[in-house]
Amino acid sequence: MRTSPALRAAALAATATVLLPLTACSDNSGNEATGTDRTKNSPHAANAADPSGSADLASQKLTWKPCPAPSAAQGGGTAPSPLPGGAAWECSFMKVPRNYAKPDGNTISLALIRAKAVNQNKRIGSLIFNFGGPGASGVATLPAFGPTYATLRTRYDLVSFDPRGVGRSYGVKCENDKQLDARFQSDATPDDAAEEKALLNQQKMFAAACEKNSGSELPYVGTTDAARDMDLMRQVLGDDKMHYFGISYGTELGGVYAHLFPEKVGRAVLDGVVDPTEDYQQSSLGQAKGFQLALDNFTQNCADRGAACKLPGTTGKEVEQGIAELLDRLEKQPVPGLGSRQLTQSQATTGIAASLYSRETWSLLEQGIDEADGGNGALLLALADSLNGRSRNGRYDNSTAANAAINCADSKQRFTVDGTRALIPEFRKASPVFGDYLGWGLMQCTDWPVAGAWKTPDVSAPGAAPILVIGNTGDPATPYKGAKAMADELGQGVGVQMTYEGQGHGAYNSGNACVKKTVVSYLLDGTVPAAGTVCR
Repeated sequence: MRTSPALRAAALAATATVLLPLTACSDNSGNEATGTDRTKNSPHAANAADPSGSADLASQKLTWKPCPAPSAAQGGGTAPSPLPGGAAWECSFMKVPRNYAKPDGNTISLALIRAKAVNQNKRIGSLIFNFGGPGASGVATLPAFGPTYATLRTRYDLVSFDPRGVGRSYGVKCENDKQLDARFQSDATPDDAAEEKALLNQQKMFAAACEKNSGSELPYVGTTDAARDMDLMRQVLGDDKMHYFGISYGTELGGVYAHLFPEKVGRAVLDGVVDPTEDYQQSSLGQAKGFQLALDNFTQNCADRGAACKLPGTTGKEVEQGIAELLDRLEKQPVPGLGSRQLTQSQATTGIAASLYSRETWSLLEQGIDEADGGNGALLLALADSLNGRSRNGRYDNSTAANAAINCADSKQRFTVDGTRALIPEFRKASPVFGDYLGWGLMQCTDWPVAGAWKTPDVSAPGAAPILVIGNTGDPATPYKGAKAMADELGQGVGVQMTYEGQGHGAYNSGNACVKKTVVSYLLDGTVPAAGTVCR
């Protein structure tokens, strides 16, 4: 099965701060490092008070050239096609301090991409995008959505970047392709002591590989550093204000930016919102509930279509029971997948999760489950590959490594096997299908060689311009309540919440006309919608 480039881009754009075993960095039992849970008191607090690099870096001149094909670390593929009307994508590199506590010290280079505004006479500035993950390459992802943002390009230069540790921006390296294949094929939901030990050993090997291959960079890839990079980017691009579009994890990055630089916030949209008040355990548990809600909506839709649905069952619960039984069988006996790889329970769960990010991929989910039930796991495995960053040629991008490095640099929480096991019943209650997977995924930062910065990020931004915060009621990856929490934490008069009553992760890229009109009016004309606006 050939993985759709559109699905691959959608998965990258949609991936939340936490997703399955790719991302967890928590501790269940309160064994946390000393320090409070806010950015201003974090190990990186000194960075937050320093200027964004030296004057030399702020005045650097970028050299823009035609964009090459994405590197293997960015996901591979071909050079981005011209935009409608023939405009070309341009790429460059920007130097930033490796360590903001030493702004005149060593630098690293961030990869950037842009498409210049159509109407330069009415140009507002640059609109900087972060598509989430963390770990998604903005340089590789933005061109895939170029037509979606065409209206915004009338007055903005569309700009994105690979955050530090991602893609071409000194991408973090951990395990090789063969090791990652084995990692994703392995049992991520242990049922006995031997399987628990195997999972812990796997986590130790992954962390050791990251330290061996990228240990010197791991302390400097956190969200605070990325936010400071964005302010330096704002200056280098010649903008007085930061105009920003953050999706999924990009909403957390945008919130941290607003906290650090409230007076520099211009027009900003946060879509598919991470709850900044939740620690990793709470966030992961909330995501279990969110994916379960999305699966319930999918199975009910299937049941409502009767004989037109390929899956057995006359009610949503019966359809879901069939899916659960398939996953149980796959744990005992995987089925053929792609090439020599089999579809395991873990890969099937990942494939199902990937398909729940957008209602447009529900048909693929239905087909994949039906085929796997008949002994052909190719489609579900291809869907899992799309989320895991595996190309058809067997090469992985560096999103798995970058995701772990950024999450573990941020979160100071760490889990033990005993503590994780104790939480599994709560996760199972939240989601019979995804609970074990997300619960055991909490151990990703166990044995990580670098301490984390916070328990939860500080996104309070008194004095900042209004920031549009959009929540989707059916969002599986960043549950709807996170939007209200973000708006509240940003502060009165800053966070302006609106609601999209829909399915999938995020709102703007859903195609909903009301959402698009509201966002476009805000970004192009500065029209702030009334708080509580609802789009259906």
